[in-house]
Amino acid sequence: MSFTLLSSPLQGFTDFRFRNAQNKIFGGIDTFYSPYIRLNGKLEIKNSYHRDLLLENNDTLEVIPQVITNDAEEFLFVAKYVRELGYKELNWNLGCPYPMVTKSGMGSGLIKNTEQINNILDRAHSETDIIVSMKMRLGYDTTEEILDVLPILDTYPIKNIAIHARIGKQLYKGGVHLDAFQQCIDNTKHKLYYNGDITSVAKFHEMQERFPSIDHWMIGRGLIADPFLPSMIKNNTTEYPKNKMELFSAFHDTLYEGYSESLSGQTHILLKMHHLWEYFSVIFSNPHKVHKNIKKAKSIRNYEATVKEIIAKEK
Repeated sequence: MSFTLLSSPLQGFTDFRFRNAQNKIFGGIDTFYSPYIRLNGKLEIKNSYHRDLLLENNDTLEVIPQVITNDAEEFLFVAKYVRELGYKELNWNLGCPYPMVTKSGMGSGLIKNTEQINNILDRAHSETDIIVSMKMRLGYDTTEEILDVLPILDTYPIKNIAIHARIGKQLYKGGVHLDAFQQCIDNTKHKLYYNGDITSVAKFHEMQERFPSIDHWMIGRGLIADPFLPSMIKNNTTEYPKNKMELFSAFHDTLYEGYSESLSGQTHILLKMHHLWEYFSVIFSNPHKVHKNIKKAKSIRNYEATVKEIIAKEK
């Protein structure tokens, strides 16, 4: 069965620089979702969001913008904004698990509020021509919460629902709830995408066997940790290319140059790269040591030398 691979949006990671570098050097992702737009009560778009979605910054990619909100006016405002940029679809985030989001009744913290979900979808479909898709968790406190939402979603022409098979309270800890995801398949007429713990080719095959009706697969943290993964899944191989480190080095350097131009000051650049290496270190033969050495690099010069040394050793 043919399938589609999607990049799940991760705030602070999958911006246009990451998307372009991953697509150019590794490939394998069919559609990227941009990190969410959050308005915080003000009907204005931050420059960073605008830059991330400009068509000229995404001209070789298929990108779908995302919004996080619990307010119909905000949703309509963002829908109008992305339409003006040239996008036809807006993905609504009901999945974010972070307490600062969920405590405000957004992300996975909104799943219990079926009335508000219905109100926003009603207005989105009656007052705009935007195509609506959704990204959700199974609930915030329990995996049953989504089962109260699915009948409401079935009354709207939603393009698809991507479900991360965890609850919000878990953040990214503990396992995925595969039986609960199956219940979603059994209880909706909508097209579902699977998201959660696709971190290797073997894991992907395991999920394919478990859910034979699913043909859209979303990769989140697995893509940042291993940018080779989508193309390896597409090529059905567990073998990394012979020039693995040359490709990784080109990817790293592209990101590093991009962030060095856009971020001000050594501290911000190093912080950004340190966060990325929390994931990158996974594809090295001694992840713990690699991550430890990167964390020790407190200046740009040290950082550059450390990266060079790590890559040379791995070769």
